[in-house]
Amino acid sequence: MFSVLLSVITVPVSRAFVTHLPRMIPHQTRFFRQRTYQIIGIVFLVVLVSCDTAQGASLPHKSMPRRYVPLSSTIPALSSTDWPTYHHDNARTGYLANEPDPKQLLPAWTAKLDNAVYAEPLVIGDRVIVATVGDSLYSLDARTGQVQWHTNIGHPVPLSTINCRGTVDPIGIIGTPVYDPATGLVFAVAEVTGPVHLLVGVDVNTGELRVRRPVDVPAMNPPRIYMQRPALALSQGMIYMAFGSSAPDCGQYHGTIVASRTDGQGPLLSYQVPTKDQGGIWGPSGPAIDDAGQVYVATGDDESISGEWDLSNAVLRLSPTLQLEDSFAPTEWRLQDTGNQDLGSMGPSLLPGGLVFIAGKSGDGYLLHANALGGIGGQAATVKICYGLAMGGAATVGSQVFVPCSDGLRRVLDPAGTKLAVDWHAAEQINLPPIVGGHTLYSLDPGGTLYALDIDTGLVRAELSLGFAVPHFATPSLSQGRIFVGTLEGVSAVAIA
Repeated sequence: MFSVLLSVITVPVSRAFVTHLPRMIPHQTRFFRQRTYQIIGIVFLVVLVSCDTAQGASLPHKSMPRRYVPLSSTIPALSSTDWPTYHHDNARTGYLANEPDPKQLLPAWTAKLDNAVYAEPLVIGDRVIVATVGDSLYSLDARTGQVQWHTNIGHPVPLSTINCRGTVDPIGIIGTPVYDPATGLVFAVAEVTGPVHLLVGVDVNTGELRVRRPVDVPAMNPPRIYMQRPALALSQGMIYMAFGSSAPDCGQYHGTIVASRTDGQGPLLSYQVPTKDQGGIWGPSGPAIDDAGQVYVATGDDESISGEWDLSNAVLRLSPTLQLEDSFAPTEWRLQDTGNQDLGSMGPSLLPGGLVFIAGKSGDGYLLHANALGGIGGQAATVKICYGLAMGGAATVGSQVFVPCSDGLRRVLDPAGTKLAVDWHAAEQINLPPIVGGHTLYSLDPGGTLYALDIDTGLVRAELSLGFAVPHFATPSLSQGRIFVGTLEGVSAVAIA
């Protein structure tokens, strides 16, 4: 830039004026006149550079873009083997029908990244998109694990600075990102020093930062007591982001969901649970969204409740513009509220036939009608599923629901849409949120062993130790015969053989 401006400004001053001024003015004044024009040119140059710098040109584009920039590269269309959001789709099924069933699991590659990976990896074509609590997004080659690009959003927030308990440290990108095939952007929420929660959109091909928008709405005050753990969701050109908190002692937070257009423009939409305190939306699977764009979330407990039900410990249905439409709570809502038995420890799963499944820390599972959630005690069916806690995100295949219980996975059947029945029960250590490929269910234990189970019997087909511990609620992703797992040090890939 400097060389171009110098050529534009100084060349006319030094050549044109020096050539013609001798014919018009005395020799004695020519020197001073020439210097005057040169000084004017230099001042003009400084003013231009200063203005450009004030507009942000001196800041790195990846960290501080000034506005949304249209993509110029080819946008990858989604294929049937891609994994663009938490558990594959907005129903949160976690299911790919045409994947092979394994005879064994083989290590493919391991990539150590800048910090732990709590979010589920995404797969777009030959790219594995990974988010870390170091506030970084990576694209890795799905075949080799080689880094294709790496974009750091900012400095993550040390847990010690938010003055409350928690299990994630530092706090960076925790919620699973989502890919938008209409714009070619991967969206994530990064918590950065401030603290501030930023919605970012990066080009899936290059990692270039295209959208950067604070999403702390006025009702989320102070931002430090809020945590964005749930997966993001995408529907009808809107990104949905849900918030809870790091721990109950963080302060008087309220479960909140915020929506932004994918271009980062226009007003933010939001809904906040009308509790006195808490009611967090924190289940890692995040909002589920049906074909009409209606948003389903589950809320946590409210330890301060003393009056009537306040939509905590509930399933809520919201319109695409985040207006409350309907709700459900267990008959035992008050006991669950005061007993740290969050219904919202899992997000809702959408089943065929207009049904919704939810389970929580009480271990009870509920089947709901999506178009009439039922209010207090209005479920279509209920059954005791876990004798521990149900936490994370379920996987579903038709009317089969695979529930991550802390005392081992369960298969729950809903053959008629009016009854829930527990089928098989996996070993206690196999308890993290599962996914399904073909006729095989994949789940982890906290030590980092990956298990492949027959979905009909629950028997283990194969297993493999990754050599790394995995974060709480870790869930794998799947594409083209490979499984991808976030660990406390990065991501590991496993081949199905």
